[in-house]
Amino acid sequence: MSQTYQPKKRKRARSHGFLKRSATAGGKKTMLRRRRKGRATIAH
Repeated sequence: MSQTYQPKKRKRARSHGFLKRSATAGGKKTMLRRRRKGRATIAH
């Protein structure tokens, strides 16, 4: 059986990164929540 997760740094950054989060209303809320909680990194 093959592995299902083939990680790629660029794809991860494009789909879950800061710019993608900043682009949507929901993403902005997510970052705000993480900031309020005091996360060291707000978007991976």
